[in-house]
Amino acid sequence: MYVKSRMTANPYTIAFNAPINEVIELMHEKNLKRVPVVDDEKVVGIITSSDLEKVSPTKATTLSIYEINYLLSKTLVRDAMTKEVITISPDALLEEAAVLMRSYRISTLAVVKENKLVGIITESDIFDAFIDILGFRDIGSRITVEANDVPGALADIGNIFSSFDANITHIADYRGSGGKSDVVIRTNALNTDDIEEELKKRGYLVLNVIKNQG
Repeated sequence: MYVKSRMTANPYTIAFNAPINEVIELMHEKNLKRVPVVDDEKVVGIITSSDLEKVSPTKATTLSIYEINYLLSKTLVRDAMTKEVITISPDALLEEAAVLMRSYRISTLAVVKENKLVGIITESDIFDAFIDILGFRDIGSRITVEANDVPGALADIGNIFSSFDANITHIADYRGSGGKSDVVIRTNALNTDDIEEELKKRGYLVLNVIKNQG
């Protein structure tokens, strides 16, 4: 899965020399937590709700609303933005985006192609992709099986499901210690009693079964 399939394309942006109250209004109106900052089409920063808090008067201020608006109109986006922006290509793998976010401890990446901003990808996009990859919202059954971490184990498990005409829609393998793996299988079948029995006969330990009937 690629970044371009999960990113928000053509995101709202703000010019680096715009007054700070313009981005405040934009974020409030569009319910945004972050906005890329651009100079023409080139991304030069990112501004977040946390950045805005640092330059906004506190609630304890004695300034009037007119004085506050005047001060904000004199503060430019470039004075409050985070200048170091981590970018990624739209053709990069989603895993690469996740690794970058974890490495830099950030929640957003600017997606850049040929030095132009084409999108943003966030932690929420990664989480949604993870849920979809595992098919957790799909109707069917989720069966977790403990298997020996040996060649052919997944093929053998797949053959068991196939023998009962049950389609495997999603699969994940979590390798543990002691040469064992937890294999998480999602199938469109809701009645999995016979599949579970056959798995046990073949020496697999069925750890967990969850049904989703929609």
